[in-house]
Amino acid sequence: MALSTFTPHSSTAKAAPNVPTYRRRKRISASRVAATVIVAVLSFTWLVPFAWATITAFKSETEAAATPITIVPKSGFTFDAFAKVLQQGNIPQWTWNSLFTSTAVTIITLIISTLAAYALSRIDFKGRKVMMTVIVASLIVPPPVLIIPLFYQMVSFHMIDTYWGIILPQVIAPAMVFVLKKFFDQIPRELEDAALVDGAGRIRIFWQVVLPLSRPILAAVAIFVFIGAWNNFLWPFIVTNDSSMLTLPVGLQTIKSAYGIQYAQNMASALLAALPLIVVFLFFQRQIIKGISTTGLAGT
Repeated sequence: MALSTFTPHSSTAKAAPNVPTYRRRKRISASRVAATVIVAVLSFTWLVPFAWATITAFKSETEAAATPITIVPKSGFTFDAFAKVLQQGNIPQWTWNSLFTSTAVTIITLIISTLAAYALSRIDFKGRKVMMTVIVASLIVPPPVLIIPLFYQMVSFHMIDTYWGIILPQVIAPAMVFVLKKFFDQIPRELEDAALVDGAGRIRIFWQVVLPLSRPILAAVAIFVFIGAWNNFLWPFIVTNDSSMLTLPVGLQTIKSAYGIQYAQNMASALLAALPLIVVFLFFQRQIIKGISTTGLAGT
């Protein structure tokens, strides 16, 4: 009798805690479904213009300007727009200019930003708070405001129509310094203290302890800086006059037709300019996501 009385009581006691857990799981699964739907809608919204540009680039000019608009052209897809763009412009030279300047901007920016961020994070020097305040305040300064003084500097340094004239004004990135500092603040100081006890200097600690632990954020910063430098149109457009010094975004804008707007050629030019960035993102998307997730910006 005691056993029969105890069994249902014990099963009821064990089943009670499972009710909130089930409800919690049901609530979490619903939130995940909602998040997935939102992400899918946003992804579709982003992909529609890209898909439309791709389809238009493979049409003839007649089909691209025809109404009503069709997805599949009656005459079929063609590479004529790409062929005309490649014939009218010096695409290989412009691509090399963009690749060289973007790579140089990325490397120099990483060197300057990591050293500045580490000093602000670990070295207690006079004026550190003031300098950090200035860096944060500089984030609200619109880049076009600096165009005129930067241009006069490049003229005085005789850097117009040179690679250095394109590169140097782009290597100062206060946002990257701020992001790297936030990451360095999360690295345990005990690791550096142990290295100091072993006789390592500040530079050796930075090179052999801090940088290896910072690979995710360094990769993310490098990719963001490279993409920004590659897409930069305004500054290379202002500082270059020689057609052999143009970057790809600037050079593609010089390809104009005497017959008005050529939709297929414009879309083909946009795809040629975006193709390297798409390849970079496809190969390094894990580093981008990992770098963003480990910056610690969510707690700021």
